Amino acid sequence: MVISEESIKYSLRNLKMSKSRSSLTILSIFVGIAAIFIFVSFGWGLYDYVNEFTTASSINKVIIQPKGVGAPGLDDTFALTESDLDAVKKVAGVYDVTGSSFDIAEIQYKTFKRYVFIMSYDPKKPLIWDISNIGLLEGKGLEDKDKGKVVLGYNFQLDDKIFPKGLEVNDNFDLNGEKVKVVGFMEAVGNPQDDSNIYVSQEFFDELYPEREGGYGWVIAEVDVEKIDKVGEDIEKALRKNKDQEKGQEDFFVQSFEEMLNQFSGALNIIIGFVVLIALISVLVSAVNTANTMITSVIERTKEIGIIKSIGAKNSEILKIFLFESAFLGFVSGAMGVVVGYGVTFLVGRILENLGWGFLSPHYHWVLFAGCILFAMFTGAISGAIPAWKASKTNVVDALRYE
Repeated sequence: MVISEESIKYSLRNLKMSKSRSSLTILSIFVGIAAIFIFVSFGWGLYDYVNEFTTASSINKVIIQPKGVGAPGLDDTFALTESDLDAVKKVAGVYDVTGSSFDIAEIQYKTFKRYVFIMSYDPKKPLIWDISNIGLLEGKGLEDKDKGKVVLGYNFQLDDKIFPKGLEVNDNFDLNGEKVKVVGFMEAVGNPQDDSNIYVSQEFFDELYPEREGGYGWVIAEVDVEKIDKVGEDIEKALRKNKDQEKGQEDFFVQSFEEMLNQFSGALNIIIGFVVLIALISVLVSAVNTANTMITSVIERTKEIGIIKSIGAKNSEILKIFLFESAFLGFVSGAMGVVVGYGVTFLVGRILENLGWGFLSPHYHWVLFAGCILFAMFTGAISGAIPAWKASKTNVVDALRYE
């Protein structure tokens, strides 16, 4: 459908003369488009963050965690034991197994005291890094049976995050009253808690928390990826037997790392879908308002339409004029929604990143920009379709008599 240059100029002139009506129409669609842009861009950012964990080194990992009402591994009744670890090792298809313990640590650097999470891992079997998809940023990792040495999360090297002044490799501080040395820093995970963790060897952890020796917050198993479902079931059976528990009464659960990510993605889909649905409803309500606005415009311009048709304008030209006006209002609404949506997500993303929530950063793609604008134009055009058709069918004689 091609519209003449004269008709475009006429439509734009009319929209300019009806500033209040045009502004209200633009505002009603713009809010919904901006909301869609904001939530989709943040949603894509979260998807990217999740996908970063789905690597070749993580798809063959199975996670075993205890069930309970508290935090995994932070009390003796809510932890996996060394005996559980041995039971998992004996399952066919399991290539390697390691446990990790968690607790709260008191740290002090000069006069500043803080409380953070401490996490252990076996330097000989660092499977934890395979599923976290992060590596060393600076320094070196821990060695087997390292004592008095720690690897720190990303935030420890930054000023005004953990301490007023960031730490450096070879710095010393007190951990639960014991002097320790910093040997390395991990890359950023993207959330304040994980980026503020302290990592120690399992042997050093057991020395720091003797009452919790052999209590693991989770166990990670490297398994045959071709039989991962079967191996997962066998691990569950072996642990039930080791713990003398009936099926359905387990105090633990077994999941492949991929299943955990899929569950998170599924929940994310529901949340984002619900929010976007609300935004779409807002746009549809705006479409109804746009239709009402265009109908009012047709009624007010009845005599004008009659004059245009009396000097030779065809029904199709009248149809094009009103469709162009409604589509143009949609285009302006979409462009404004995208600009404002981008501004909001960029600003909020920077704020979240500065607060340590980098994993919530928005993701942009040209499809999002173009899609929002085209959707707004389509909404405007559809909203104006009936009024435009009504205007094109206006009887010339009746229109000229209209007062």
